[in-house]
Amino acid sequence: MGRYATFALFLAFGIAFQLSCGTEVNVKDKDDKLCLYANLMVNFSVSYEVAGNKSATAELELPPEVTTNGSECDTTSSVLKLNFGEGHSWSINFTVNGKMYQADYITFSYNLSDTTRFPGSVSNETTSVTVKPHITDVDMDTCYSCKSNDMIENDLVNQTLWNVLIQAFVSNGSKSEQISSCAADLPTTAAPTTHSTSTTPAAPVTNATAPPPTTTPTPTLPTPSTGKYSIKPDENSTACLLASFGLRIGYKQADNYQEMNFDPNGTTVSGSCGVNSSELVLVSNTMTIMFTFTNDMQKFRLHALNVTGSMSSGVSFSEANTNLSLWEAAVSSSYMCNKEQNYTVESLITFYTFNLQVQPFGVKKGVFSTAEECFLDSDLSFLVPIAVGVALSFLIILVLISYLIGRRKSRTGYQSV
Repeated sequence: MGRYATFALFLAFGIAFQLSCGTEVNVKDKDDKLCLYANLMVNFSVSYEVAGNKSATAELELPPEVTTNGSECDTTSSVLKLNFGEGHSWSINFTVNGKMYQADYITFSYNLSDTTRFPGSVSNETTSVTVKPHITDVDMDTCYSCKSNDMIENDLVNQTLWNVLIQAFVSNGSKSEQISSCAADLPTTAAPTTHSTSTTPAAPVTNATAPPPTTTPTPTLPTPSTGKYSIKPDENSTACLLASFGLRIGYKQADNYQEMNFDPNGTTVSGSCGVNSSELVLVSNTMTIMFTFTNDMQKFRLHALNVTGSMSSGVSFSEANTNLSLWEAAVSSSYMCNKEQNYTVESLITFYTFNLQVQPFGVKKGVFSTAEECFLDSDLSFLVPIAVGVALSFLIILVLISYLIGRRKSRTGYQSV
């Protein structure tokens, strides 16, 4: 009996050990010093197409044995890329923001020709999805830790991260013992309520009138520079996603409203092209913007927008909207709007576009297809104020006629008496 108990205890410890075992990697720089450390667990739930226009779901996990080809370390940006299985990879990009660092985006690429993990797939392409992680404001020379489950959802792929321990910028080749914990791991305690009695006499009330506050008018920003962006499946292919626009971001905090132009110079461009979903990720010195486009095989649209950054005043923001339906056009066309447009992402974020043209699907020979113009650019847009003026004129005439008829009836009634 004792032997069985010992075996059961050993088996329980073995299972616990196996469940807690994650993927641990050490990335070294050109001087063979540790520059990036990671120990984490990731699960994937992938929806893919099978015969008969049906879909299936594959469950994958990041295995303990991976390669780090494609990982890079720099003083201001780092990339952790983990390759596994038959052409699958998971990567996360980090950048320095002052005395802190953050994860800008995660890219998961999966090979649908892997029949072991994707049985019955009608496609043999390698598909990539890019998402925004929840790793921000990590102190330099500390490890980011998050034991809690962190699910990141996408149309086709759901990723769950847990037992995460990462240091993206290792100094002096030695991993730090200091920990920056995620919000989900921090204990939530209610602050005690205190009651204090003050015996200090109240200050006398005076009738002095304070001068009115002075306000400085917000300077008008110039039209933002137009950036031209493209995504290629690989270095030897032509572009599969094209975008060209100027961009301005407006942020509201309490009663303060600030605007900032997005600078395309020095911007890092990344993303992916899929059958039904494509992503464009722009990372500048001040903000990260992720555009997600979807299509229903006939029309495409901007479906989601994720904006993270900091204004010139130092105020940080992070907003997302995954239920948009903007920039709609036929899949074989591009969408164009040269006039200024503005959209509210969330209650705090507004973005303005100038000289916009996008095509996230069906790009041929690396150039834009025929454009579908927005209403503001169309020749019919000038008719709107005319139509409004005509409608108001008819309304005034109707009111005048009604008044005259009513006045005539009242006079007739008076005379008959």
